[in-house]
Amino acid sequence: MSAKFSFQRLASCNQTKARAGIFFTPHGPVETPRFMPVGTLANVKTLTPDQLQDTGAQMVLCNTYHLHLQPGEAIVAGGGGLHKFMGWNGPILTDSGGFQVFSLSEMRKISEEGVTFRSPHDGQIINLTPERSIEIQNILGADVIMAFDECPPYPASRQEVEAATQRTYRWLERCIVAHQHSEHDRDQALFGIVQGGVHLDLRSAAAIALTEFDLPGYAIGGVSVGEPPELIAKIVQATAPLLPPEKPRYLMGVGTYREIAIAIASGVDLFDCVIPTRWARHGTAMVQGERWNLKNAKFREDFTPLDETCACYTCQNFSRAYLSHLVRSQEILAYTLLSIHNITELIRFTQRIRKAILEDRFPTEFAQWLTSENAECPVDKDLGLIED
Repeated sequence: MSAKFSFQRLASCNQTKARAGIFFTPHGPVETPRFMPVGTLANVKTLTPDQLQDTGAQMVLCNTYHLHLQPGEAIVAGGGGLHKFMGWNGPILTDSGGFQVFSLSEMRKISEEGVTFRSPHDGQIINLTPERSIEIQNILGADVIMAFDECPPYPASRQEVEAATQRTYRWLERCIVAHQHSEHDRDQALFGIVQGGVHLDLRSAAAIALTEFDLPGYAIGGVSVGEPPELIAKIVQATAPLLPPEKPRYLMGVGTYREIAIAIASGVDLFDCVIPTRWARHGTAMVQGERWNLKNAKFREDFTPLDETCACYTCQNFSRAYLSHLVRSQEILAYTLLSIHNITELIRFTQRIRKAILEDRFPTEFAQWLTSENAECPVDKDLGLIED
């Protein structure tokens, strides 16, 4: 790991694999475990950087695929790099673009060289290879960049998943070489990604293979792509402990209380998901693990705060009735205020878990999110994972 990147474990849970730590980056520390808001196009939708900072966000995620298409990495570089361009002084992570490209399905062709697809913006044919993905991320200038991977869909045959997992490994080798020989002199940490679908033996083999590379961090990818939450839990529980304990572990694309709590109990440190802002744009608030539709009639004359225990700007200044009015009127302010609250809610959840780990209270205080009882995501039930 570069001298400007390090991971320090401060405490470990005696009953689970949860740990509290600090991930140090050139743009500041990230206290883990931590939720990262998603700023796809160099902004977290409807929020200013100051508003985002007030939610407690320390690190944000941006999307390589979308930024390459619009406005293009050259323009971002011309604006001083991603941090200056978007006005965010904290750490930034960019994904590789792999997930977005593979979600195009019929519009793309996969080969050993990379992926060819047609731009949904102008129809231009684009070739995205591991080398090109790294080059784009080097130019964008995020603190953490992700290896280009092949994310198989769910469901997929074992043969398809195995081929994608092996190709992801070979592409990682090429990503490492490309990053080492980059012409862009930036301090960036390259994370590798574990694939393997719902096949635990493929997941285990991929995780062990990735540890052969002394990478600054490791991610678990290919989850939350259509499989039930129960399978996500099993995958994470089986995979996370195989990754180096002295490096940060990142679970890609999950954002419910239960998924996060179970992942933390498995030893994961970082999370990202679009749920907080996506739900906000649909008039939905996250309140202590529940999902509230503010179009519901019961909120029309409810003049209490959204959550009396929440210190966010939204809860401190506006009532449920006002938020319901904004949502019903389709006012943009509704999306801003609900995004502020929802992001704060998930970050506060990970902060509370972190404090509980440090004080050795995690398994008891968060038991409702770690057991199968009342679970949206039971963790002790076999629901179809393939362990061959």
